[in-house]
Amino acid sequence: MTVVDFEKFVEDLAEVSGDAIMPFFRTAIAADDKAHGGAFDPVTEADRAAELAMRRLIERTFPNHGIIGEEFAARGEDAEYVWVLDPIDGTKSFISGFPTWGTLIGLSHHGRPCYGLMHQPFTRERFHGDGEAAFWRGPARHVRGKEERRRLVVRPCPQIGQATLMTTSPLLIEEGLREKFHRVEEQVRLSRYGGDCYAYCALAAGHVDLVIEAGVKKYDIFPLIPIIEGAGGVVTTWEGGNASEGGAVIAAGDRALHEAAMRILAG
Repeated sequence: MTVVDFEKFVEDLAEVSGDAIMPFFRTAIAADDKAHGGAFDPVTEADRAAELAMRRLIERTFPNHGIIGEEFAARGEDAEYVWVLDPIDGTKSFISGFPTWGTLIGLSHHGRPCYGLMHQPFTRERFHGDGEAAFWRGPARHVRGKEERRRLVVRPCPQIGQATLMTTSPLLIEEGLREKFHRVEEQVRLSRYGGDCYAYCALAAGHVDLVIEAGVKKYDIFPLIPIIEGAGGVVTTWEGGNASEGGAVIAAGDRALHEAAMRILAG
């Protein structure tokens, strides 16, 4: 199986997930709390419907592939190819009516991320990459009704004092790590909260320089790694390790900036 074989299939997954989600966006949709008394962790009918739609298409087309998703039990995790799905990354934004959520679709080959796509069906944008190159596709800026496609390239920013930093919320970073995050935040030029998966795509597009988060799950980050790396960025754990399993994650567009932020996080 090659990139050429499955790239169209990933587009089909994005279509079926978007079709399942969009009837619910900016409606009076109810949200269940998966945390059951802890920090609010919402899940909606849209999350479940989108993941089910993608799972059914994968199972019908590639029955030997594994699937890891946020809302349902994993299957075939040791398969040669495994799909990693987050039907709505940013459910809190989704239920609040903000369009900074997205559907994450990743594919691993022998455990390594080989392709990733973020689909935002409301804004009609797709960010995708294979670790070697990354691209954006969406509405053309100057021609109504047309689409355009362009390559994603991170921007140079070696100085932390010139950097723009994003995180979904410092409250999602456990207290023992939050102080380290704030040490980095104190040194950047601009810090912004929110964004969920969109923040990582903005980094790949050259609009943001750093994304620092903790408590990240595999399905939150795995599909984004080929996009970030394909655009020339770097993404690791706070200790510099493999970020594909989640945890405390740092992404940067500039390797010198990544190293500088890592030194601050290390204290």
